[in-house]
This record gives sequence, C-alpha cells and structure tokens, in this order.
Amino acid sequence: MSRVRNAKRVTSFADSVFGEMSRLAKLHNAVNLSQGFPDFEAPAAVKEAACASIRNEHNQYAPPYGTRELRDAIATDFTTRYGVPVIADEQVTVCCGSTEAMMAVMLGCIDPGDEVIVFEPFYENYGPDAIMAGAQPKFVRLHAPDWTFDPDELKRAFSNRTRAIVINSPNNPTGKVFTRAELEIIASLCLQWDVMAISDEIYERIVFDGRPHVPIASLPGMADRTVTTSGLSKTYSVTGWRIGWAIAPAALTGGIRKIHDFLTVVAPTPFMDAGVVALSMPPESYVALAADYQAKRDLMLEILARHGFTAYRPGGAYYTIAEVAKFGFGSDTEFAQYLIKEVGVATIPGSSFYIDPASAPQTVRFCFSKRNETLLEADRRLAALGR
Repeated sequence: MSRVRNAKRVTSFADSVFGEMSRLAKLHNAVNLSQGFPDFEAPAAVKEAACASIRNEHNQYAPPYGTRELRDAIATDFTTRYGVPVIADEQVTVCCGSTEAMMAVMLGCIDPGDEVIVFEPFYENYGPDAIMAGAQPKFVRLHAPDWTFDPDELKRAFSNRTRAIVINSPNNPTGKVFTRAELEIIASLCLQWDVMAISDEIYERIVFDGRPHVPIASLPGMADRTVTTSGLSKTYSVTGWRIGWAIAPAALTGGIRKIHDFLTVVAPTPFMDAGVVALSMPPESYVALAADYQAKRDLMLEILARHGFTAYRPGGAYYTIAEVAKFGFGSDTEFAQYLIKEVGVATIPGSSFYIDPASAPQTVRFCFSKRNETLLEADRRLAALGR
C-alpha cells in the first residue's frame, strides 16, 4: 500500500451530510429545510457595524484570542444573564465559529486514550472531534418523545477513563432543552468522577414556551470544570461570519488558546467588531427573536401534521425531528432522497445523527429557520406525499 494516502484517523468519518443535502437541494431546486441557516436578513445594526469596521480599515489581524472589546462583551453578557463571574482576559477565547471552538477545546483538554461521553442523536462534529483528539467517544441515547436520557445508562457510561461529557442545549437535532434537574444529574456525575463538561450553547437565545436556558456552568461546583461554547451564528443570522467563542476556567484557557492559534490564528476582525454591537442589543430584541422562532416552530408543526408526519415538539433551537417509517421506504436516507428529488423539499436523515445508523429510528430533521414564505412553499410541495 502506498504511503501517500489519507490519515487513518479520518477513515471512519462520513462526509458531512449537511453540505451534501444543500448541494442536492440546489441541484433539484428543492426548498432547503436541511442545513441550519436562516434565509432571512441579519439585524441591520449588526450588518452596518461590520461594514463600518471594514470602511474604517479594521482589516488586519486582531489579537489571536479576540479583540478586547468582544471578549469583554462576551464575559459581561454571560455574567449578567447567568450570574457566573467571567474574567475576559483569563477565560474567553474567540474562535472561527463555535465548531472551531469545540475542536480547540477537545484538542486542548483531551488526551489520547481518554473517553468522552456524547448524547445521541448528536451534532455530527462531536464524535470526530473526540476521535481527532485521540479519545474514544461513548454514546448515551436520548429517547423520544421528550428526548430524555436514562440516568442509570448515563451512570454506567462514566469510568476512570472519562475525561469529558459533551452537552448541547438547546439541542441540535432534537430541539431538546435540558432541564435543571437533568443537568444536576450530569453535574453530580462530573463531580463524582472528576470530569469536565463541554457545553455547546449556540442556540441559547432560542427557547420556547417560557423554558429557561440553564448553563451547566451555573450549577454548584461546575464553573471550574465547564467549558461553554457559543457564537453569533444562530442568534444573529450570520452563520457565514464564523465568530464563536469558548468560555473556560482559567486553568484550561491556555491549552485552548494554543490549539486555536495553530488551527486558525484569529477570527475575522470586522465581524468581531460587529459582535460587540450584537451583544449590546436590548433584552427585548431577544424576547422577540424567541417569539418569532416559536411562531415558525408552530407553523412547521402544523404543516407536518397536515401531511401525515409525526413530529416531536422542540423546546428550543430551530429544528424538529419527524418519524417517517410510515411512508414505507427502506430507510430514512432513502426517504430524504425521495423528498428532494420527487417532492422538492430537502431534509436531513435522522440516522445521520447516530453512531450506528442501522439502529436509529427512521426520522428526518426539518429546519424551520426560514421565511414563512419558504415554509409555506414547502407545505405546498409536501402535498404531493398524499397523492
């Protein structure tokens, strides 16, 4: 065998299903309810702040870990909302999106041979991130309809080899918002086994029905063992700007920053300037954001029910999972391909969010971060399923 080949570490990774489904959506002129990006405008003030930064020649490298202004804004925002003291210089690292932040945390805090617990269904990066860090992911299943976990199963997943557990709340793909009681179970196990929590909170502002978002870092004993990742992408409809961050205990920040520096050096300067403006938006704007998304969720659920889907009601984020076995296809991937090519609606096969797709229930994920006109066009096209 030639030594000129891909590294062994990537041989177990599948290609990203998100990019592929968006490619197929464009090819077949399908309504794209697959990849998680809005098709409506970002806030005008945030866009103007980025343009002003460019016009003012803020076009060169910023400090590697983020501008002081943005790091201060991130720290102040987190402390104000959740009561967790954050020192920007010691704890905040600005990255190229929360996805890079997660990778920097894994490489900076996890050693080869460690185990990392991941809830499934899971966002596709978590398993590969752990593997690239040399760790072994262990999966604990969330069960529909409320996407709860079995506490006993979770307890069995912890061992002396466990270094970290990954939490994503609100969750992609299910829309689950972890309750305080659930987070207390996780926190008690982290304390018992001396394990860190890596908490992906990119959808933290998008919660429904009066639910609170509870960061696990705010629970007793967890601030010193939690790294929280988030970013601008979802809240401000700027997924292409790639501004994310990690808030870490000071003892972990050095490792995260070293990895970030070697991975990407620094995030885009003008978009960091715009992030300062974004984080200064008034509280009522976030109330309106959640209300708008809740209305879109309700519209999406109405549409799916009308066309024979059993969809699970999400508590946050902007996705819903729907069962598709009743439609009689061999797999959810086959059904998703049919929807794109014959019906004209793009989704994500739910099995792609499981480590063993063959053991997963037949579902698809619908993204509703779209204009109402887009959702209603999907409604019109889905009528073909009943013919």
